[in-house]
Amino acid sequence: MKKIALINDLSSFGKCSLTAAIPVISVLGIQACPLPTAILSAQTGFQSYYCDDYTDRMNYFTDEWQHMQETFDGIYSGYLGSAAQMHNVLYFLEKFNKADTLYLADPVMGDNGQRIRIFTDELLDSMKELTRQASVITPNLTELCLLADMDYDALTSRATNPSYLSYIEETAHKLLPRAHVSQTIVITGIVRKQNAQSFVGNLAVTPDRRYYLETSYMGESFSGTGDLFASVIMGSLVNGLSVEAAMDKAVRFLWPAIEEAARDNIPRNHGIYFEKYLHLLL
Repeated sequence: MKKIALINDLSSFGKCSLTAAIPVISVLGIQACPLPTAILSAQTGFQSYYCDDYTDRMNYFTDEWQHMQETFDGIYSGYLGSAAQMHNVLYFLEKFNKADTLYLADPVMGDNGQRIRIFTDELLDSMKELTRQASVITPNLTELCLLADMDYDALTSRATNPSYLSYIEETAHKLLPRAHVSQTIVITGIVRKQNAQSFVGNLAVTPDRRYYLETSYMGESFSGTGDLFASVIMGSLVNGLSVEAAMDKAVRFLWPAIEEAARDNIPRNHGIYFEKYLHLLL
């Protein structure tokens, strides 16, 4: 059975991080092997939460798994709360990221032009180094601009321009030569307006091609949808699908759950009822 190491936090409420990744990876027929970076009573968007930081314990997992002589078909890192945690992930990669291992990094640093509360220049520098190791990265537009040292407002001011996707592609191409491996960048959550309609899409960029997929936009965002999207991409690629097929599968899975959450006015911090739709991944 194929195995994927999932390096992320465990939040009891919010349907994100490990609670999103584990069921998706499992349904795709792959063993999910979690390495927790922290354990939280609820994700950090909630007004109050308890957090047990696992930074000092992450390397124990790495060393024990190496002692067990384990190998992984994929490695997926998500939200990392400090530069120290990113250094721990780099240590993990030294031990387990082999030539035939797929590493996906989701560079969680902000959204909608806003940076996360713990953002520092040190965190950004460490994330840049980490993402250079990855075969696939899944930034949103904010994170893409941070990684590429581009101005977010300048980029998104072109959202109504017919060449908007080309501008985003050009920004992504600034990152590709910096990567240590052949890299695919999947930019998520691109909101585009056309006449009176709004659309949200995802753009995959490689050195020689691009692929864009969009659906109508309901004006809502929910906790964990990015984690679910990246998890489907990760598991699908490990199972041998192309990035285009992986994106199609992710959208078919997420769209009805997001539509339901928006229709029923589910609080965004609680996430979508994705469990009802896991069968769409089979």
